[in-house]
Amino acid sequence: MLGMVINRQKRSGDSRQVGDDPDPELIKRFLKGEEEAFNRLVLSYQNRVYGLCFRLTGSLDEAEDVAQEIFITVYKSLKNFRGDSRFSTWLYRITVNHCKNRMKYLGRRGYFTSESMDQPLEVEDGELARQIQSEDMDALSQMEQKEVQKLVQDKIQELDGEHREVILLRDMEGLSYEEISEILGLPEGTVKSRIHRARLELKAKLEKELGK
Repeated sequence: MLGMVINRQKRSGDSRQVGDDPDPELIKRFLKGEEEAFNRLVLSYQNRVYGLCFRLTGSLDEAEDVAQEIFITVYKSLKNFRGDSRFSTWLYRITVNHCKNRMKYLGRRGYFTSESMDQPLEVEDGELARQIQSEDMDALSQMEQKEVQKLVQDKIQELDGEHREVILLRDMEGLSYEEISEILGLPEGTVKSRIHRARLELKAKLEKELGK
């Protein structure tokens, strides 16, 4: 059904171009029966979905499983997509909900893990990077960049679910407050306050780790 393989070691790059949104046309073609159009949607978004799944679950194996489930859900549900929002916003909403459900399932079984993908953290709007850099540059400058990235990733994983998801959507995925509000079904003011609290909590964890 799906011409998709999500592989943690080697995943296709994002083929989308800045300012270009081929999604509506691909969706239209898929709904007319063109399977290849759906495969192109998967190739466009699989990296972001997989990365967000990993950072929300903290497990490479769980991220692979959940990402597969997400695209199966999208495949089955795309006929119900009304286009009131961008496809990416709709996809992020499905991703967050699937990850929440998986974490609840794992939590009931006492299963928690945190792994490293050994990849740099991508901060789209620079907010998180600026906060860390401005406060802790002297300490962080003494550490290898890879160690810094892993430290931040580990501390994000320690945040509670509500704080982790908003800081990932804002500072890692670079989404707007409006988009996050729509994805999480929360007022924009609530989103902003959660992000503020999440950044303060993350900053405190980093300062404690660095002995400041």
